Amino acid sequence: MHSTATPLIAVVTTTVASAADAKQLAAGAVQARLAACVQVEAISSHYVWQGAQHEDEEWRLVCKTLPAAVPALRAWLRAQHPYEVPQLLTHQVEAEADYAQWVGQQVDR
Repeated sequence: MHSTATPLIAVVTTTVASAADAKQLAAGAVQARLAACVQVEAISSHYVWQGAQHEDEEWRLVCKTLPAAVPALRAWLRAQHPYEVPQLLTHQVEAEADYAQWVGQQVDR
């Protein structure tokens, strides 16, 4: 009996305040082979920081990687991140087998 389980990949999401920071983190994560792909999206964030309400333009980075590479990617993002308290969210998602295979080929294990 063969497995019909859908392959899983991991997605690590963070935000930064500038397009330049987003580009630097995205390129660095791919170059370091910690992520196969990083998508950058312009977003508007509403939050409270140090007692004051804020509304800021930010850039969201959506990093696709292998589940086994998540600790290394998160550590690298935290070390490179310009924020004092960076958002680093991780979840696993089902992927098509060929896409999951490509992610696996791009990321160092």
